[in-house]
Amino acid sequence: MAVQVPSDFRRVIVAASVGNVIEWYDFYIFGSLAAVLSVKFFEPSHPVAALLSTIALFTAGFLIRPLGAFLFGWMGDRVGRKYTFLITLSGMGLGTGAIGLIPTYQSIGLTAAFLLFGLRMIQGLCLGGEYGGAITYVAEHVPDDKRGYYTGWLQTSPTLGIVVSLAVIILTRTWFGNQAFDEWAWRVPFLVSFLLVAIAIYIRLQLQETPIFQEIRARGQMTRNPWKEAFLSANVKFIGIAIVVLIGQGVVWYSGQFWALYFLQQVSKVDPLTSAYIVGAALLIATPSLIFFGWLSDQIGRKPVILGGMLLAAITYYPLYLWLGAVTQPGNINYPTAIFIIFILVCYVGMVYGPVGAFLAEFFPGRIRYTSVSVPYHIGNGWGGGLVPFITSAAFAATGSIGYALIYPIAVPAVCFLLALFLMPETRKISIWQPIEPRAAS
Repeated sequence: MAVQVPSDFRRVIVAASVGNVIEWYDFYIFGSLAAVLSVKFFEPSHPVAALLSTIALFTAGFLIRPLGAFLFGWMGDRVGRKYTFLITLSGMGLGTGAIGLIPTYQSIGLTAAFLLFGLRMIQGLCLGGEYGGAITYVAEHVPDDKRGYYTGWLQTSPTLGIVVSLAVIILTRTWFGNQAFDEWAWRVPFLVSFLLVAIAIYIRLQLQETPIFQEIRARGQMTRNPWKEAFLSANVKFIGIAIVVLIGQGVVWYSGQFWALYFLQQVSKVDPLTSAYIVGAALLIATPSLIFFGWLSDQIGRKPVILGGMLLAAITYYPLYLWLGAVTQPGNINYPTAIFIIFILVCYVGMVYGPVGAFLAEFFPGRIRYTSVSVPYHIGNGWGGGLVPFITSAAFAATGSIGYALIYPIAVPAVCFLLALFLMPETRKISIWQPIEPRAAS
C-alpha cells in the first residue's frame, strides 16, 4: 500500500519555509553588506582590492557548500530529515551572529579576515546541508500532482531571505544613520540572527519526520551507505544530469538577483540604501513568480519551464543590463523602470528555480534523496551560481565593460540549455508516494 499524503502538509510547508527564509537571511546578509565589510576586515587603503577580497570570501562560502551537502546529505538519509536540518540551522545562526561580535582589521589586523573566513566556512557548510533537507522534507509531504506548486512556496525562501536582509539593513541604517551604521551599527543585522534562529529552531522542533522516511525506516529499506549508493552506482549518471540543470539554474538565479544589486552599486554608483530599496521592491513584486512557475510546471512539465528561463536569460541579459544602466544614472534614477527591469530578471529566476525542487525530488529515490538532491544542488548553485558575483565584479573592475562582465552569466545558461535539452528527462508524472519508487530516467 502506498504511503498517504498527510492532512497537515500546508502547515509543514509554512514551517519549513519560515526556517529556510531565516537561514538564507543569515547567508545573504554577508553579501548585502559586502561594501561595508570590505573596509572593516581588509586593508582599507585599497578599496577595490578590499571589495574583491570580501566578494571572494562571499564566494568561498558557496564553494564549500557541496562539502556540507556531502556530509549532511549522509546524515539526512541515515538519521532523518528533521534532525539534520535542525543541526544545519543552528550552525548557520551561530556562525552569522558571531560575525557581529568579532573585532575589525583596525583592532586585530589580518586576524580579523581569518576569523571572518572561518565563520563564512561554517555558514557554507551548514547551508550545504540545509536546502536538500528542506526541499526533501516538503516534497515528501505534498501530493504528486501539486508538487511544483507547493515546493514553489519553499523556493521563495532564498528570495525572501534577501528581502529580509535588505529590510533589516534599511531599518538599521535609517534608525542609526549612515555614519553610525558604517562605524558600528553594521553589526546589528548579524546579531539579529541570534533571535531569528531561536525562532526558527522553535518552529522546526514542532515538526515531525516525513511520512516517506518513516515508511522507509519501518520497512527496513534505509540505505547503509548513502555515498556509495548515490555516487558509486548507476545513480551517478542522474547526479551528472542534475548538475548540468542546476549550474544553468544557479547562474540565472545569482545573475538576476545578486548581480543586479552589485550592478547598481558598482556600475551605476547608486548609494547602498537606494539600491537596497530598488532591488528589495523588485524582489517583493516578483517573488510570486516562483510559485506561479512551480504551478505551471505541474501543468506542462518541469523541463519546458526551466529550460525556457535559461534561454530567455541568455538572450536578453545584455540588453536588459544596458537598459538598467541607462535608467540608473547618478542623480537621474528612473525608479519604476529600474524596478521593472529587475522584476523581469527575477521572473527568469522564477522560471528556472520555481520548478527545480519538484524536479529534484522526483528524479531521485527516497532512500538516497537527501544526498542526491543536496550535492548536485550545491555544486550547481554553490560553484556555478556562487561564482557570479566574483566573476562579474572582477571582469567589470578589470575592463569597465558590461559586455565582458556578462560573458559568464550569458554563456553558462546557454550551454546548459543545449545540454539539458537532450539530457534532462521530464519527471512530472513520477509518483514519490509508491512503496517501490520508479527510476527517473533510463
